Amino acid sequence: MILKRLFNRSPQPDRRCYEAIVAAARHPAFYANWGVADTLDGRFDMVALHTYLVLDRLKGGEPRFRQALVDEFFRDMDRSLRELGVGDVSVGKKVRKMAEVFYGRVAAYDAALAGQGDALVAAVARNVFPDDPQAEGAVPLAAYVQDQRNHLAAQDPAAIAGGHVTFKEPTP
Repeated sequence: MILKRLFNRSPQPDRRCYEAIVAAARHPAFYANWGVADTLDGRFDMVALHTYLVLDRLKGGEPRFRQALVDEFFRDMDRSLRELGVGDVSVGKKVRKMAEVFYGRVAAYDAALAGQGDALVAAVARNVFPDDPQAEGAVPLAAYVQDQRNHLAAQDPAAIAGGHVTFKEPTP
């Protein structure tokens, strides 16, 4: 199985989709213009947010792909921790904590998007800007989330599950 992954010419659809998620999450506007912390936590939050957006788009369908995408997310978190030098004994505990945080974010964004008014701004502020809940970047980031949801809604779920997803550029 490892050799298949090493010598496979094109990545699996879940990997291609995840790579697009990471590329979108690394857009400099989030960090330079909106004040998202350019730290491990800030980058985790942006990858988690973009992963959530894709999972949200695929709700009600594509359950195998959705699970494969979540699995890819956590494989990447595991790899990243190991690259940072976290010991084997600690990696499992840290990934479990990341899973708790991720699923907490998913629940918060689901509730906020089901609510009205500034619920999404509050959820973004609380999760992405925990040290500054009044952060000015929460408003444009929440607007970006709404805009991105609309953009993803126009994309075919089968195409996304095939690894073909696009994200809009954030506008400053």
